[in-house]
Amino acid sequence: MAEMTLGSLFDGIAGFPLAARRQGIKTVWVSEIEPDCIDIAKRHFPEALQLGDITQIDGAKIPVVDIISFGSPCQDLSVAGKQTGA
Repeated sequence: MAEMTLGSLFDGIAGFPLAARRQGIKTVWVSEIEPDCIDIAKRHFPEALQLGDITQIDGAKIPVVDIISFGSPCQDLSVAGKQTGA
């Protein structure tokens, strides 16, 4: 059986990729714009492509994955940042 793969949008601190890894799923790419979150993802998933801003991604040019996960934009809920939802 081929290894399943994951792409993570609005990646945050890479929670979905971490859970996927525990199930034997490989994270191929992530999309996130917050520098601290990107640093965390790079530390845990150095082999994953860092795609940056989702509005700049051309879906036809990124590797195909089996699973696409996404976090809910949580700036207004997170204790990090200004909690303004902007």
